[in-house]
Amino acid sequence: MTILPSTSHWGAFLAEVDQDGELRVRPHPADPAPSPLLDNLKATLGHRSRVAAPAVRRGWLEHGPGPDERRGRDEFVEVSWDEAFDLVAGELQRIRTDHGNQAIYGGSYGWASAGRFHHAQSQLRRFLNLVGGYTAGKGTYSFGTSMVLLPHVVGEAHSVLFNGSTWPTIVQNTELLVAFGGVPAKNLFVTPGGVTKHTMPGHLHDLARSGVDIALVGPFRADLPSTVEARWYPVRPGTDTALMLGLAHTLCAEGLHDKDFLDRYCTGYDEFERYLTGGEDGVVKDAAWAAAITEIPAADIVALARRMARSRTMITVTWSLQRTQHGEQPVWAGIALAAMLGQIGLPGGGFGHGYGSMGDVGSTGPDVRIPALPQGVNPVREFIPVARIADMLLNPGGQYEFDGSTRTYPDIRLVYWAGGNPFHHHQDLNRLRTAFARPDTVVVHEPYWTATARNADIVLPTTTMVEREDFGAGRRDTHLIAMHRIAPPAGLARDDYAIFTGLASRMGVSAEFTEGRTVRQWLEHLYQGLGDEVPSFDDFWAAGELVLPQGETDRTLFADFRSDPDTHALPTPSGRIEITSATVAGFGYDDCPSHPTWLEPEDWLGGPRAQDFPLHLIANQPSTRLHSQLDVGPTSQAAKVAGREAIRIHPADAAARGIADGDIVRVFNDRGACLAGAVLSEELRERVVQLPTGAWFDPVADHPSGALCAHGNPNVLTADRGSSRLAQGCTGQHALVQVERFDGPVPPVTVGRRP
Repeated sequence: MTILPSTSHWGAFLAEVDQDGELRVRPHPADPAPSPLLDNLKATLGHRSRVAAPAVRRGWLEHGPGPDERRGRDEFVEVSWDEAFDLVAGELQRIRTDHGNQAIYGGSYGWASAGRFHHAQSQLRRFLNLVGGYTAGKGTYSFGTSMVLLPHVVGEAHSVLFNGSTWPTIVQNTELLVAFGGVPAKNLFVTPGGVTKHTMPGHLHDLARSGVDIALVGPFRADLPSTVEARWYPVRPGTDTALMLGLAHTLCAEGLHDKDFLDRYCTGYDEFERYLTGGEDGVVKDAAWAAAITEIPAADIVALARRMARSRTMITVTWSLQRTQHGEQPVWAGIALAAMLGQIGLPGGGFGHGYGSMGDVGSTGPDVRIPALPQGVNPVREFIPVARIADMLLNPGGQYEFDGSTRTYPDIRLVYWAGGNPFHHHQDLNRLRTAFARPDTVVVHEPYWTATARNADIVLPTTTMVEREDFGAGRRDTHLIAMHRIAPPAGLARDDYAIFTGLASRMGVSAEFTEGRTVRQWLEHLYQGLGDEVPSFDDFWAAGELVLPQGETDRTLFADFRSDPDTHALPTPSGRIEITSATVAGFGYDDCPSHPTWLEPEDWLGGPRAQDFPLHLIANQPSTRLHSQLDVGPTSQAAKVAGREAIRIHPADAAARGIADGDIVRVFNDRGACLAGAVLSEELRERVVQLPTGAWFDPVADHPSGALCAHGNPNVLTADRGSSRLAQGCTGQHALVQVERFDGPVPPVTVGRRP
């Protein structure tokens, strides 16, 4: 047996297949804090949920393309690769001829593999661009709202999201860390493209020993490791903006704000102050006002504001806070609050976005661009914000607003999905099922029979990361890892490159797609993009890794700006931080005004919906898998309760409902319902429940209680609406629900096997 290197989005590893055909995995020897998610890889080979051969839905095969409500409910027929290629190529050509390339939606979310060549999104886009283009999805579910907002406020988004102060800088310089949404350690193991050395747990350990004062703002104490001491402010979910406004008003009322910084580096503060003091609407946004909304005592709000003013303060806002209705507001308000303190651009001070949301935010690793497969140019200019896919499929020709423009949804006839599982990350899954019944054809590349595959017409089985060759490295990774093929493909699975090569041959673009290269030749070609200073490809491949050069440590957008705001002006219309944006004001959006504003969401405990659904559900990222990937793996399965996803509930709320630890419960609202396993915990505030995303969607057909997921996917409960007309971002973090003990016949979980 040969031990071979590879990497994943949650860590580099060494692996072998033993004499019984089992995959054995151990972490990279340089990793000081390996991710427990590596154990999930043991489910990659030969699991009964693998797609064994190309498969076509019987109804589509017998009756041809067209809208069909049997998607997701029909059986599949296995076919040969040649027949599958002919069917897909023929349908692509029909759609192009009859409806145009804008009728093809190229869906992919980029998380299928850490490999830079076998990056499903790049493979799909390269192929579709060569055959005339496609309607694209723009942005991300993770931070799509911030990507649209931040350019209006500070000129661009990437630097704020990924080039903030490093953790060592925070440990050495910050006196007070105010963490809205906390710093959830569970997210620090994951970075797109992989991570060889998990340094974030060590930085949190240093933070705990440094004496930095920490204010944890959020409904979960576990959003900061228990080893890190903090003052916990268990804010009512969805009201962080109101708390920030109460803090800002205190700074203003007590003269603690930095007027010189606001005058020199910002624009629009006067209008914002007028709003804080009630000049716009007659409502003073003081600590007492904020206390009534947030349920944080007014005295605590005033005391925190004063501590912030007398300390080197870093305000950090997790990405989770912008995955809500009006998600633009806490990000914008956090920047305004940091600006009032006058510390933006100082080491360890100012504003950070995403600490604890991803493993590379605050990392000290090198900033090296790893070559990837060229995608080409899309001739079709149509796109949608990525989280508006169901709206697009259900409303062809309908109009919507986005970032100052009015756009029209195209009439999509073919959905081509490679990489990603929309039935994991999209909202209101019962609505998405209805939407997926509308196109003529749905084609999906998948290693497993996920809900996305089950709702397709043609399913093409793909290899996993351990069944092909590639190389991978994440943002700020310390190593480029040679991803050796560790095991042969399961069944008839092929990699995406082989699949698109077969289709390209039938559509007359084979030479353009492959450029005459095999996979290994592509890897050698891309590796050469690293320059002449690196070892030869053969030496790299034999060694299994390349140590990447160390880059700069702190690369913040605001350091140079602070030194000279005229020479280093921000790329905003004013060149300054726009606390009030004239551009956004010009859009006229009542759901995203010109400056940070408290806007009451539909789903919150202070609103009328709470009378029927009195618990606030937080659908956050899981700690036992990456999104929905390898939910069938041992780490993910070990965390299930009675085979369902675990829902955490406060003991007082459980007792009021007659729920005991380990009970199966029904979680429901007027959008849908799911079953979950109850776990009682005092580390969340009362009237809040936590059900992580990523349990494979398992709808029960014709259940007496209505639309029901047997497995515990919270996105049967979340609302499919945009954050606002500005960003149209994902709002899947919050929902109001009721929870009851489930005493009826318990339906089985079926998603762990083939349909």
